[in-house]
Amino acid sequence: MSETAATVGRTVTHRRYVPYSHAHYAGNLVDGAYSLAAFGDVATEMCIVTDGDEGLFASYSDVQFLAPVRAGDCIEIEATLVRVGTRSREMEFAVRVVARGNPERGESAADVLDPPVVATTARGVVVVPPR
Repeated sequence: MSETAATVGRTVTHRRYVPYSHAHYAGNLVDGAYSLAAFGDVATEMCIVTDGDEGLFASYSDVQFLAPVRAGDCIEIEATLVRVGTRSREMEFAVRVVARGNPERGESAADVLDPPVVATTARGVVVVPPR
């Protein structure tokens, strides 16, 4: 039986551009499900890195939508392990907007946000197969 590489404090980070095809509301707002899907992607990588399996998402808790995510944003999605069980892995998640389009300066102009804007946070639990 092999050991897991899952340790509290381990972090996985993704970055991606939010395409305009994902705009769902006026003002090019993206729906909250976009952040949740991104959390699922980063959790999958965490499970692959720590357990050699994609794992399955079991639950979300304490989901907070704190600021808008818009089409044209560059976002950073982070998962940090906060609890490691025999088969369960609890993670804290954050979506941060690290760059945003600035149409006032031009059609394709964008600005790096310093500091980034925390848009969405959550906790989640995934399960992995027995080792």
